[in-house]
Amino acid sequence: MASVTSAEVYAWFWVAFVSMLPVVELRGAIPLGLGLGLSPLAAFSAALVGNLLIVPLLLWLVPVLVAWLERYPWFKKPWDRLEARLRLKGEDAVQRYGALGLLLFVAIPLPGSGAWTGSLIAVVLGLKKRYAWPAISLGVVIAGVLVTLAATGVLKGLEWMAR
Repeated sequence: MASVTSAEVYAWFWVAFVSMLPVVELRGAIPLGLGLGLSPLAAFSAALVGNLLIVPLLLWLVPVLVAWLERYPWFKKPWDRLEARLRLKGEDAVQRYGALGLLLFVAIPLPGSGAWTGSLIAVVLGLKKRYAWPAISLGVVIAGVLVTLAATGVLKGLEWMAR
């Protein structure tokens, strides 16, 4: 049985923390983990844990926080702009396909389509948490697999073989 070094534990927690951050999420955390010397499975696992920890917090706390902050005029205008952007970004797919649309939105590892945006879209569109949480979670897993494959060069190898 291989022993785990303190550097690996530190790297694992760092990757988990970075994957909790908006914008960066899995797309940045997995390559970071590989760069810090973690195995692809360890980098994927750490990023997955961190990214999944944030989803229930967003789904349950954002509505409460927004309801409280909407009393203040300085918050209302920026929130309305963000809400309009979120509706533009995800409303069509989520309204047409429901939780499956949300899953697909989160699963595509493009900038602006991760767990944070998916959670905010679910809150803004009033998607029930019992549907949103599993859809976002499965989307995060799929995105993590795709990013890990891309970061380790597997997709590049498959592209080369197709020629």
